[in-house]
Order: sequence, then structure tokens, then C-alpha cells
Amino acid sequence: MDIMSVLVEICTGSVEDVLESEKGGAHRVELCSALALGGLTPSIATVLEAKRLSSLPIMVMIRPRSGGFCYSEVEFTTMERDLEAAAEAGADGFVFGVLQSDGVVDAKRTARLVKIAAGMPTVFHRAFDVTPDPFEALSTLIDLGIRRVLTSGQEPSSPNGVELIRELVAKAGDRLEIMPGSGVRVHNVAELVRTTGCRQVHLSAHKSYVDSSTLNNPRISFGSPSPPQEGIVNVIDFELVAAIVQAASVF
Repeated sequence: MDIMSVLVEICTGSVEDVLESEKGGAHRVELCSALALGGLTPSIATVLEAKRLSSLPIMVMIRPRSGGFCYSEVEFTTMERDLEAAAEAGADGFVFGVLQSDGVVDAKRTARLVKIAAGMPTVFHRAFDVTPDPFEALSTLIDLGIRRVLTSGQEPSSPNGVELIRELVAKAGDRLEIMPGSGVRVHNVAELVRTTGCRQVHLSAHKSYVDSSTLNNPRISFGSPSPPQEGIVNVIDFELVAAIVQAASVF
């Protein structure tokens, strides 16, 4: 297979990331915030600036929180509004994943998001990788009109999931695109494409730099001291809020 014919999509977390991806020759980007959490919905200003400064197709992540993919009514309504706003801001497509509490694709809510997208490309992200039956999930997503599935073959990385990815490609045919993601690297991308038969790949390609503005006080941290555990959702405890409000009212 000719590697030059493979579409390369880069997972980006900022407008700068989009511009660097374009500079490197990427063909498409997924635009998120909070990449360390697996990617959340970016701000509308970020979408607007990315579209203003880049000519790349931009797929916008629609994910209101980390920790899983079974959403409350409020969270799902937020997803609907975020998708509408991103469309108005010029997004070229949308990336989302909605599951029931048992991990099965939430067909009703997924259909709702596809309908709001109004014919624009929709991608079901790696929530697919925790569904109990990937072939049933694939059939559901095909019926719902999803354009593409991002998957690691239900393994921690795509190179480990090549067998399932290859089977998904064969089953989907030309009805839905399968895009490997996670663990895609310079040294394995050609073999991954050859082995699976996919014509596109998804990866991050980050390097690090130091923002020196925080170095005056290295004891201060603005994030969690440890990575979040998948499936754990942190929410406000209203009883604790009430207790603090009451405790503070003595002054």
C-alpha cells in the first residue's frame, strides 16, 4: 500500500497545535481542549481562530467532561448546544461518543447529534473501544449514519489492536470509515496501515517546552497530582458546599 495515499489526522489541543500540524503537512485535525483528559470540547473562540488561520479541515470534539461517556440530561443538552455553536463557528465535522450505562452505544442520543450535524461528517470516538460488542456497535453506528469510527481495536494501542481493526474495516466496507488511533508512531504507521487496510490514521505528535512563568514557585500546582482514573467523574458535592457556606457565615 502506498503510504503517501494515507490521510493523516492530528489530535490538537490549541490553535498553535493546528498551525503546527498544517506546517507539518497534516491533512486534517481534531480540535480539543484538555488533551491530558482524553480531549474535551474546545472553546468557540478556539474554533473560530483555528478556522481563521488554517485551511485544514477541523473536526471539533464534543465532550463535556472526562471520566466516561454516559451523560446526564444537562450534559447531553450541553453537547447539543456545543455542536450547534461549533457548526456556526465553521467546524468541518464533529467528534463525539455517547454510551448507555452498560457501555452499549446510546443510539437515540447519537442519532440526535447526527441530526443536528445536518449532513456534516460525524465521528464516533474511542468510546467505541469500551463497548461490549464492537461488531454490534459498528452495525448500530452504520445504521445511524456515522461517517467514521476512531478506534484502537479495543486495545491500549492500535498496534496491539490490529486484528480487530482489520476485521472492522472488512465488515464496514464502504459504509463507514475505520480510523486507527492511539500508539500510532513514525516507526509503526506504515505497518499499521498495511496490516489493517485503513486509509487514514489519527495521532498526536507533541513535543514539550517550559513555560517559565510558573518557575518562581515550583511548590504550586494547578492540576491534579495524579492522573484521573477512567470512569471516575468528579462533581460538586452540594452538601459540602452548604457546610462550607454555613461554616463561613460565623464571621
